[in-house]
Amino acid sequence: MQYQQGILSTKMNKKIRWILLTLLVYFFVMTAGRLFLLFTSGYLHGINKNIFNALWLGTRYDLRELGILTVLMLFIPLIPFLDPFKTSSAKKFWIGLLSLLSVLVVFMYVIDALHFDYLAQRLNASIMNFIPEGSTSALMVWQTYPVIKILLLITLLSTVIIFFIKRVLKITGRQTATVNKRSNIVTHVILFLLAALCVFGRIGQYPLRWSDAFELGDSRLSQLALNPIQSFFSSMSFRHVSYDENASRKYYPMLASYLGADTTSARSLSFMRTVAGTGTNKPNVVLVICESFSAYKSSMWGNPLNTTPYFSSLCDNGIFFERCFTPHFGTARGVWATITGIPDVLLDKTASRDPLIVDQHTIMNDFAGYEKDYFIGGSTSWANIKGVLNNNIDGITIHEQDNYNAKKVDVWGISDKNLFLQANEVLRNKTTPFFTIIQTSDNHRPYTIPKEDRDAFKTVHYPADSLIRYGFQSNDELNAFRYTDFCFRTFMETAKKEKYFNNTIFIFIGDHGIRGNAGNMFPKAWTDNALTCFHVPLLFYAPALLQHGRHSMICSQVDVLPTIAGIAGISYTNATMGRDLLHLKDTTSNVAFCMDHDIRNISVVHGSYFFQHQLMNNQETLVSLNDNKPIPAEQYKTISDEMRTLTMGFFEISKYMLFNNAKPTHK
Repeated sequence: MQYQQGILSTKMNKKIRWILLTLLVYFFVMTAGRLFLLFTSGYLHGINKNIFNALWLGTRYDLRELGILTVLMLFIPLIPFLDPFKTSSAKKFWIGLLSLLSVLVVFMYVIDALHFDYLAQRLNASIMNFIPEGSTSALMVWQTYPVIKILLLITLLSTVIIFFIKRVLKITGRQTATVNKRSNIVTHVILFLLAALCVFGRIGQYPLRWSDAFELGDSRLSQLALNPIQSFFSSMSFRHVSYDENASRKYYPMLASYLGADTTSARSLSFMRTVAGTGTNKPNVVLVICESFSAYKSSMWGNPLNTTPYFSSLCDNGIFFERCFTPHFGTARGVWATITGIPDVLLDKTASRDPLIVDQHTIMNDFAGYEKDYFIGGSTSWANIKGVLNNNIDGITIHEQDNYNAKKVDVWGISDKNLFLQANEVLRNKTTPFFTIIQTSDNHRPYTIPKEDRDAFKTVHYPADSLIRYGFQSNDELNAFRYTDFCFRTFMETAKKEKYFNNTIFIFIGDHGIRGNAGNMFPKAWTDNALTCFHVPLLFYAPALLQHGRHSMICSQVDVLPTIAGIAGISYTNATMGRDLLHLKDTTSNVAFCMDHDIRNISVVHGSYFFQHQLMNNQETLVSLNDNKPIPAEQYKTISDEMRTLTMGFFEISKYMLFNNAKPTHK
């Protein structure tokens, strides 16, 4: 077979020809991976503006990885015994090395596709946080995905790529034409310079960075552009956070004033404030932390699929906050923020896993004379949550799957319905006030609907385009969300029959939202800037104790415990971020701090605006939350300056609080 033109020309040095053909194979794989996400992901559905900019940026990221490989393939064969065209052992070495690389590339791209399907987020170093709970994570994957088929797919794709890699080396090795020394040197230099340009990524002073993807102005475009290999290894760096005392002092006056602390305590950096109690009846508290309870997927904001009609009816008869945001995306961080009142701004691991800061004061301990319980369908061993609870909440009793008379249905333990019923069996027999936390998990892959509930709970099925239009990726996800509402109904209808009901405050809050396409249900900024992964319902429900009302003030998970304490009328001390939402003099001042650990964004929601700051490259975004109109140019700088100060202040003070909120040494 004779090749007369292009990169297969016999007039080209065989090593250069081998390198270029090998790179072409990997470039095809990388491009196919990106296009697969584009055409199959519901999250990316509907984007068209600047899509070619995202694809071009993604190509540049791919070329960066290929540039590194080019340099290796250019220079390693300069060692004679590693030249695949001189010795058979060198040929075997390269086949082995490139085969290993092929398996790694296929594995990372398949895992990336699954990761994106799960979280609408490209593969990054945050996946390392699941390693300490390896058995639980592995079991969840096993119950959620066809693991055997996925492994077979990885094997098949790897085999195909390895076949082409071997074929390329075999074909180029057969070429016998020689190239003069001068042409050979020139070709090597040109290829090296091109490879160096690809690695640098641009012509300019600064190299192409992973964080440049977040300058596209749309989180969906940013995700499309990323290369999972670079995304993973780039996010491995810049992972450690410790507080800066000088920065804490800089922002202390602003945060102390906002929180109602004594601003004269700047020297000690104390945010401690004491609130006197006004009540005497000691109402019970049931706080439900709801798995993935994303606002735009639920009925309270008019989702046409009407997924949570029962919970919506509770909201109509309770105190409902329609603009509540979680500081983070992730269950462990959500539980941490709710219990401690501090956003978990650590980057390398969750705060619950850090032995240096696991000792924290919580307002729960100010509920003196209350029995305290924590119910979860599975285990609290994940993310060291058990350690956080036992170490910081006085006298807490933890109830896990082994404590229940109910069958385990999947990796997350017993069903949420049975979790609620088991909790009710404990609560109905209490004779003293109680503060109980119930953490749900069924609205989570593998989206199990227990067999025992399939008659009472009727699944529904919608066409794929309807699901995507209203925020869902599959009917399984939709029905799991609806099953959550079914479980809420079961619990509340059961609780209403108990003696404790009329003197109990029920609080429901999502542990986090789900990044996704909110379509026309919210202004465009909510999807473009991934606000959907922070926005959750917050409900205080106690018909006999509270007047119902719907509030549009900004609020956060960190505000939950101070607000409960205010409703209960107890005296409490607070040294962290939360405020009592129902006793604020100025609700327009409210701020919700958010942090996307995966892409290193910190942000605040304040008033009608959302401001983002990218920690990796200082890129900033300011958008309106109320409409799709651009912010007038004459207002943009003033608003940005104010929002930037709030963002950096909350970030720096949160870091400080994590290391300076130890519970009192005496009771």
